[in-house]
Amino acid sequence: MIFKRVGASRPYPDHGLTAKDWAALPPRQLRLDELVTTKDTLQLGSLLDEDSTFYGDLFAHVVEWHGEYYLEDGLHRALRAALQQRLVLHARVHTLVSDPAAGTNA
Repeated sequence: MIFKRVGASRPYPDHGLTAKDWAALPPRQLRLDELVTTKDTLQLGSLLDEDSTFYGDLFAHVVEWHGEYYLEDGLHRALRAALQQRLVLHARVHTLVSDPAAGTNA
């Protein structure tokens, strides 16, 4: 098993982060087996393209929500890591916190 679970959607609310917001988050290591995917398909070209990260962030984007780590962007990076027999992935992690008093998320 590569991932904790394979999902097909984002179960968390919209976080509204821009590319600049993501870039401000420091990358950290996460174990692949802690991640839940938000996509269940991958374009093979993305996985095989050597320049696939040239125009995007070098790090995967992960949303922490209710104690789970959801891989929002970077599925091809995670699969490459697994194919190279690495157990961890460098990712930027944004934690969404429920605010029961306001009925919203921050």
